[in-house]
Amino acid sequence: MTVLVISENDSDSIKPSVLNAIGAAAQLPGDTHLLIAGSGADTAVENGVKLEGISKVLYAEAEHFENPVAEDLTALIMSIASQYTHILAAATSFGKNVMPRVAALLDVAQISDIVKVESEDVFVRPIYAGNALATVKANDAIKVITVRATAFDAISTGGDGVLVERLQAPSKLDFSLVTEQELTKSERPELTSASVIVSGGRGMGSGENFDILEKLADKLGAAVGASRA
Repeated sequence: MTVLVISENDSDSIKPSVLNAIGAAAQLPGDTHLLIAGSGADTAVENGVKLEGISKVLYAEAEHFENPVAEDLTALIMSIASQYTHILAAATSFGKNVMPRVAALLDVAQISDIVKVESEDVFVRPIYAGNALATVKANDAIKVITVRATAFDAISTGGDGVLVERLQAPSKLDFSLVTEQELTKSERPELTSASVIVSGGRGMGSGENFDILEKLADKLGAAVGASRA
């Protein structure tokens, strides 16, 4: 049994939530491989090979992976999917965009937002907006899973280095492309990987009072969650 974890990365670094997804993969038997797609992402690959719990890094390099879209990533994943029993990604916007496409093409039921691994085919996930937990058993030959990053410990980065296998990237599809990115920089942690989250609603009284949440989050080093002014 071999597990594939899909990396979310830029050319220099791997997103912290990927380390939590690898932490979830570590609770499954067998080897774990990490798939990195990028353009000139040698630094990200160098970081990936040092991650604990990884036995191999797969690297697909192509110009259209500099700012990859879900369709192109899905084509890459599908080219190797048959080699794996489990395919995991963090339940970020990235993972939620890619993984349902993979599950649909494999004709399997995706197991979304897991918070616990009971066994190789039994998982726990929240339902009813997190008010209840469901234990689900997957009978599909390939399990496609998204991982709630905050539910699993991130693996460490002190490994000795593993083998890097270069993959032939599929040709770019013409369905969509990235034309521009507007990134908001913040010193606060990402919501999907934060250990402390501050949020508010009607009890804040008015929209102006939501500034209090921002200041509190900065004091606690917390992320700001879903809040309604």
